[in-house]
Amino acid sequence: MRMKDKCGIVTAAGSGMGRAGAVRFAREGAAVAVVDIDADAVQAVVGEIESAGGRAVAIPADLTRDEDSRRIVREAANALGGIDFVWNHVGHPGPASVEGIEMEDFDTAVALNLRTVLVTTDAAISEIRARGGGALLYTASTSGLRASSFSPVYSAAKHGVVGFVKALGRRLAKENIRVNAICPGPVDTPMLRVFVARPDQQSTHGLDREQLVARRGDTIPMGRPGRPEEVASAALFLLSDEASYITATTLAVDGGATA
Repeated sequence: MRMKDKCGIVTAAGSGMGRAGAVRFAREGAAVAVVDIDADAVQAVVGEIESAGGRAVAIPADLTRDEDSRRIVREAANALGGIDFVWNHVGHPGPASVEGIEMEDFDTAVALNLRTVLVTTDAAISEIRARGGGALLYTASTSGLRASSFSPVYSAAKHGVVGFVKALGRRLAKENIRVNAICPGPVDTPMLRVFVARPDQQSTHGLDREQLVARRGDTIPMGRPGRPEEVASAALFLLSDEASYITATTLAVDGGATA
C-alpha cells in the first residue's frame, strides 16, 4: 500500500479529480480529510471510503474564507493524528473575459486558485514539519504552463501556483518537505463543461455540452479528455515515497497537449 499510515487532506474532494484522489489515497492506506464546500458530497465521499474499509473524515469548508482555509488543517490534524500530505486541489474557472470584468468575480477566482493555497500551506507546514517531513501537492493546470484564451484570469492564477510551487519547493527541500504541482489538461469533469461552453471563445454550432467536451477531446493528441482517475494516479505518485527525489516541479497530465 503506497500511502500506508499517512494522513492528509484533499480539498475540492466532493467530485471529479479530488474525489478520485481521496478514494484512491484511502485505498492505498491513507487516512483522508475530505474537504469541499458541498457538505452532502463530502459525506458521500467519506461514506464511499468507509464502506470500502478505509478511514476518512468529512470537513465541509468555504475556502474563499481564510479562516476556513486554516480550520481544515486544524480539524484534520486533530481528527487524524497529524498531517503528512495536502493536495490543494480547489480551483475556479474565473471570468471568461477581461473587458467589462466584475472585480468580485476576479477576487473569487484568485481566492480559490491562489489565495487559499497560500493560507492552507501556511497552516500545514508546521504540521508536516512535526511529522519529520511530507508532501504538498497543488493542482495548477496546463493553463499555468502556457497561455489559455478560455480564461486569462484562470491562466494568470495557475501560472502563480506554478511559480509558488517552484519557489516553495526550493525553500523547504532541506526539511524533507516536497512541493510539486500537477497540471491537468482537459479532464472530463464539471469544470471542463464550463470552459467548453464559453461562447466568446468558439462557436457552439448548436452542440450541447457533452458534444463540446467530445470535440475538445478531439484536439488532444490522445484523442480524448482525461479521466479523473488518471489525474488521481499521478497525484498518488507525487505524494507517495516513490517520488522521494522529486520536488519543485510540475507534472503535465494532458494526453500530450502541451508537447
